[in-house]
Amino acid sequence: MILYPLETGNFKLDGGAMFGVVPKSLWNRTNPADNNNMIDIAARSLLIEDGNRLILIDTGMGNKQSEKFFSYYYRWGDYSMDSSLKKLGFHRDDITDVFMTHLHFDHCGGSVEWNKDHTGYQPAFKNAHYWTNKAHWDWATNPNLREKASFLRENLLPMEESGQLKFIDIGSGSYIDKSELGFGVLLVDGHTDKQMIPHINYKGKTVVFMADLLPTAGHIPVPYIMGYDTRPLLTLSEKAAFMKNAADHNYYLFMEHDAHNEICTVTHTEKGVRLDKTYTFNEVCN
Repeated sequence: MILYPLETGNFKLDGGAMFGVVPKSLWNRTNPADNNNMIDIAARSLLIEDGNRLILIDTGMGNKQSEKFFSYYYRWGDYSMDSSLKKLGFHRDDITDVFMTHLHFDHCGGSVEWNKDHTGYQPAFKNAHYWTNKAHWDWATNPNLREKASFLRENLLPMEESGQLKFIDIGSGSYIDKSELGFGVLLVDGHTDKQMIPHINYKGKTVVFMADLLPTAGHIPVPYIMGYDTRPLLTLSEKAAFMKNAADHNYYLFMEHDAHNEICTVTHTEKGVRLDKTYTFNEVCN
């Protein structure tokens, strides 16, 4: 097995929304805001080369939305899915599986693209199965009013219409020891229903793809919870349990949304679980 980080494009989000009830005087120390109160955000995917499989975890927001849509997110930098794959010697047609932690547009928008004549949409990875779970799919395709703007039909329905959509068997517990793609999956419901957090055993380490359970290293203190979460008190308990495990077992936390830190570890302190060290991807996975 070989792991690769894959940068799909940076953007910005409102710092207050990203930290919920936490005062700016605290979160601004770790995630400094610009004059518009916006903070730097990454859309960092993970590519897993495992035998004949090339598995992509999350796909960023893609490029098919309107300029008005993208203007809300202040995209910056020159990363893209295609250029990042090319640097690694791959093409999107090489991808065999796309695993989506959840179906908010900034995690799955790159899964679908315009067709050649811009009359409709098609899967962006024509040779891949697309993996979610049935409970989350139902949640996303029949959205509540709070999340409706994050679950875009043009990101979702083409996966189903193509016949490429597959469902992970999540069973009845909160952790899957080994999913259909070969890695463990933690199910969490605080941010959105049945978000999936991959746990990958790699060279004796546990690398955890954090998705929106831990957006950035600045969110490590348990009460630092996004305003976007649908059930923040549930996030509180899910995050507390996970962070204890992460400190106990020295998990390497791969951060999808931290534009300046790729991986971190955490440790127990008198104030609770806190940041231990930050790493580049190559320091941990090469």
